[in-house]
Amino acid sequence: MATRKLLHNFTDHEVIVVTSNSLGDIIYNRDAAGRISKWALELMGHDIRYSPRTAIKSQALVDFFVEWTEVQLPTPDVTHEYWTMYFNGSVMVLGLGVRVVLISPDGSRLHYTIRLHFSASNNATEYEALINGLHIAIELGAMRLYVHNDSELVVDQVMKESSCKSPLMTAYCQEVHKLEDKFQGI
Repeated sequence: MATRKLLHNFTDHEVIVVTSNSLGDIIYNRDAAGRISKWALELMGHDIRYSPRTAIKSQALVDFFVEWTEVQLPTPDVTHEYWTMYFNGSVMVLGLGVRVVLISPDGSRLHYTIRLHFSASNNATEYEALINGLHIAIELGAMRLYVHNDSELVVDQVMKESSCKSPLMTAYCQEVHKLEDKFQGI
C-alpha cells in the first residue's frame, strides 16, 4: 500500500497526516469531500458530540449484584432469629476479591469485602466467599442463617446435588460442611 504525506502550513503550525488506508482516498475524492462538507454544514447548527462507549468493569457488576441481590430474590419468611447472607467471589485482572453481605434479624446490613492474596479459580473464590461469610456469621453469634449465591456449581456441591471433581473443591466443600455444624439451621 502506498503511503501519502500531506503537509499544510497553518500560520506557524505544520500538520502532517500519514495514512496507508482509504482515508487518503476520501480526502482526494471530490464527490466524497463535497458530501462530507455538506453534512458538516448541515450538522454544524446542532450540538452533536461524540462520546465513546465505556466498558463496565467486572468488579462493578459484582458490586451491583451483591447490593441488589436481596431485593431481587424472594424474601424468605423471616422469623426474628434468622440472619441472611449473600456472598460472591470475583476474579479480576488486578487480583481476587470476595464480597459478603450479612443482614441481621433486625434488618441491619453488614458489608464485608476481602481481598485474596493468592491465585485461584472463580469457583475457588466463591468457596472462599462462602467460608469467610460463615466465619463472620459465627463470630457475630448467628445461629440460624439463610445463604444466597449465584454460583450453581458451589450451591449444588454444598447441597450434595453434585459431586466435587477436584481435590481442592472437595476440601472447600468439606470445610463448609464443618462450619454448618456450628449453626442450628442453615
